[in-house]
Amino acid sequence: MAARWLRVARLLRRGLAALASRLTSGVHSAWRRSLQLRVVTITLVASSLLVGGFAYLIADKISGILLENAETDVRSRLTNGSEYASKQFNLYSRAEEAQLQDTIDGTVTYLAGGDPTQTSGVVVAITGDNTIGSIAPRSSPEVEVGPLIGAELRSSVAAGNVAHQIRTGVLGGQRTKYLVYGSPVPTRFGQLELYYLVPLARQDATAADARATVVATGVALVILLSLLAALVTRLVVTPVRVAARTAQRLSAGLLDQRMAVNGEDDLALLAASFNQMATNLQRQILRLEEMSRLQRRFTSDVSHELRTPLTTVRMAADLIFSERDGFDPAVARSAELLQAELDRFEELLTDLLEISRFDAGFAVLDAEPTDLVPVVHRVTERLAGLAERVGVTIDLVLPDTPVIAEVDPRRVERVLRNLVGNAVEHGEGRPVRITLGMDESAVAVTVRDHGVGLKPGEEKLVFNRFWRADPSRARQTGGTGLGLSISVEDARLHGGWLEAWGAPGQGAQFRLTLPARAGDRLTTSPLRLVPADAPVPFGGPRHGGLMAIGPVEDVGRAEVIS
Repeated sequence: MAARWLRVARLLRRGLAALASRLTSGVHSAWRRSLQLRVVTITLVASSLLVGGFAYLIADKISGILLENAETDVRSRLTNGSEYASKQFNLYSRAEEAQLQDTIDGTVTYLAGGDPTQTSGVVVAITGDNTIGSIAPRSSPEVEVGPLIGAELRSSVAAGNVAHQIRTGVLGGQRTKYLVYGSPVPTRFGQLELYYLVPLARQDATAADARATVVATGVALVILLSLLAALVTRLVVTPVRVAARTAQRLSAGLLDQRMAVNGEDDLALLAASFNQMATNLQRQILRLEEMSRLQRRFTSDVSHELRTPLTTVRMAADLIFSERDGFDPAVARSAELLQAELDRFEELLTDLLEISRFDAGFAVLDAEPTDLVPVVHRVTERLAGLAERVGVTIDLVLPDTPVIAEVDPRRVERVLRNLVGNAVEHGEGRPVRITLGMDESAVAVTVRDHGVGLKPGEEKLVFNRFWRADPSRARQTGGTGLGLSISVEDARLHGGWLEAWGAPGQGAQFRLTLPARAGDRLTTSPLRLVPADAPVPFGGPRHGGLMAIGPVEDVGRAEVIS
């Protein structure tokens, strides 16, 4: 049973901790997202501190004024009472005279207001020889005068001084705060002491009412200031929110979105300027889109139109090339060069047509379950002759089991052909390694060479059209400069990534990652992008240059081992 209650308590603590975490996260998120909340909260805290300090000062000042008035009144009464008592007592020369006590009682009753039955108000006491001589009102035995007249006060008055203090006593069964004033009364038979005990209940009640009024006024003022801050902030924030939503719609391609312009103030000027900016952007974007459309159409039309003369030239070139053995050596060499350049020209036209289809959005993915192991073998077999000519060996690291994925085999083979061809061309005679891997959600192929590598910043340019790391370098493969650009588009069409790593003198590695099932979203890759054998420069990162082509959120998930 104890273990069961322990588990329940542990689960309860976990639930409370999770709830507190969610609340804290929600408050923090609301604080970061809402400008209006921040302004209202800051206004509320600042006004609360200001009004609270002001209310304290006002209440303290009111209490001080009430106490000062009470002290002024009791001092005046004490002065008059001392003079009256002195005149009454100077009629006697000895303390033992029979009428003295009656005179003291009458004097006390007179100084207390003349009503011996009062149970509230000023209490008057006359003492002598450190004893209480007479107290008024005599009908109020519940007033404990002795504790109210402290020893320090009595000693000060006995020394001939007028002194006072604030003490707390019992009046009518309730503890009440008293202002106690004492004054000596000189007589012919010695010195007596006259004390006025003024209850401060009325002053305390008045001060409490004043404090309550000030606090209520302060709370109302703080609430009013908060509402005013919320209203003003809303007036300012609402147009900003409208501008943000309009900007989001504009960024989503809804170029006809505009803000409403109301009035002629600063916010109206902001809305008008925003609308003018949106109009200019719309005009510029439409112009660029039209230029891009014309450019794509021009490229497509030129490529198609060149097909016919190219076919005629190809037929004539094939005839000349087949008869080259009967020509002079110089003419025969010219026929070979013509044949090679026609092959390259035909590849260029094919690539241009493919690029134009991507630009026009007409490219279609023909995905089917495909084993990528034979695809890798076909690519290496096609490039084996080139690798042998440049002295490069191709090493394959392939799984023993089939690697099945829903891909377009023609496009994947084209991507791998471009990657492996570039690695062989730039491999500087060193081995090229092709690695194939997979997990439950993705398949990946890496192509690693040990050539010149990529300089910092070049990994951002390697996928650009017609870009070459060394413009003076002679091509061995007769490439068109569009291979990696087409490969990037093929990877994107699959919903995959094409990423590059490189370091000067350390070679480069390209990684193609594709979802195992068509339409799935990639979150990680089964193969690392940075090679395990990449050296770590002293004082620098190991990953060198890195460029990921794919969705922006996916680039951040690329596995980079530093």
